[in-house]
Amino acid sequence: MIAVVVVRDADLPFGGPEAIDEADGRAWLVGTGTEEAALALSHAATELVCWEAGPYRPGAWARALAPLLSDEDVVLLPASADGRDLAPRLAQVLSRPLFAPAIAVTPARVTVVRGGGLVLEDVDVDEPFVATLQPASRGTDAPRPGAATVRVHSAPVPDGPNDAEPVSLRLPDPATVELAEARRILAGGAGLGTSAAMAALGRVARRLGCALGATRVVTDAGWVDVERQIGTTGAVVDPDLYLAVGISGALQHVSGLGQPRDVVSVNLDPSCPMMALADLAIVTDAPGFVAALERRLGAGAADG
Repeated sequence: MIAVVVVRDADLPFGGPEAIDEADGRAWLVGTGTEEAALALSHAATELVCWEAGPYRPGAWARALAPLLSDEDVVLLPASADGRDLAPRLAQVLSRPLFAPAIAVTPARVTVVRGGGLVLEDVDVDEPFVATLQPASRGTDAPRPGAATVRVHSAPVPDGPNDAEPVSLRLPDPATVELAEARRILAGGAGLGTSAAMAALGRVARRLGCALGATRVVTDAGWVDVERQIGTTGAVVDPDLYLAVGISGALQHVSGLGQPRDVVSVNLDPSCPMMALADLAIVTDAPGFVAALERRLGAGAADG
């Protein structure tokens, strides 16, 4: 079993290290900045192949990778945006079944998520296949002893038909972007007190270019849609920046946070768990903080 992880400018996708762990530390890193990305994985992997394949071209990559992966019984990709795009193309070129998304993968059995996450189905497999691994489904193993063996695959990617050509790049609307893909999240909790304060937080999030998140208390109250919920019963995230406003930091919420690079917490209670987790803790009234920030940004009701 081997993982295939798309790398963009040395950045690993959400779920990439988990897919490599599931494949016992073996992986192809394909894209740009692959050798730099390999350095970050040197003690978390056993065997890495780096392929500087240039800009993302899933059709061409699938055709180029297929003969290199034909001897692998299982080809595993993280269920990131690029992984979900490349996996079915690889499965088609390799003439293999695709299992997506899965939370556990072995050469003989795949546990697949069905029904929007409500049903898990164990599938026994007796042939080579391709699968995607749902991010945050297993966590990552402890560092392996010694550094990984890294080699560079230098063959060019051949040109070919059927690859989509980008016409323009439009950034996603932070208010609607899938939380698992969001790099900056502004989230609100029960400390906001009212739906009006939560609506104001949403307007601030848009002005700051952040995705809006929430705790279960907020979604249960109907202040925002359940798709904005973060935690064990909601979305699992891994942003660069997480701003928690009026969130106490209950275990069921923080267990869905991944490992944000920077955490900012705004709360009246200086001793709550979220303040202890924060890189920057601001002790103040959450609704008042949001109102002042909204005035400063000019993010009035006309924006929302």
